Amino acid sequence: MRLLLDTHVLIWWDEGVGLHAKAMDAIRDADQVYVSAASAWEIAIKTSLGRLTTRRRVVEAVGESGFEELPIRLLHAEGVQELPRHHRDPFDRLLIAQAVAERLTLVTRDRVFSKYDVKTLKA
Repeated sequence: MRLLLDTHVLIWWDEGVGLHAKAMDAIRDADQVYVSAASAWEIAIKTSLGRLTTRRRVVEAVGESGFEELPIRLLHAEGVQELPRHHRDPFDRLLIAQAVAERLTLVTRDRVFSKYDVKTLKA
């Protein structure tokens, strides 16, 4: 299984809290686990605004967890325009477009994601 972690899932994984056992097992057992550059961008923005505090930098969390960075490609950015407007958050819309384009299962607790044609796993 190939997974893409939603931003909150990366944070919860790194802090060791909040994830369901099934999601934790899936992440541990996955063939590949990706973290989008969009998540790093979202965390950086929210941290700089004082709306979020994380234990460490995304690059450290991803590297030490053995996850892979998923860059934002033009195909991903253009894929956002094809998505229905169920979700207004631009970071989440980009994650959905990436998961669709790369055929990844998106690990999330966001219920709105189920309205899209993307495979999800409940975090």
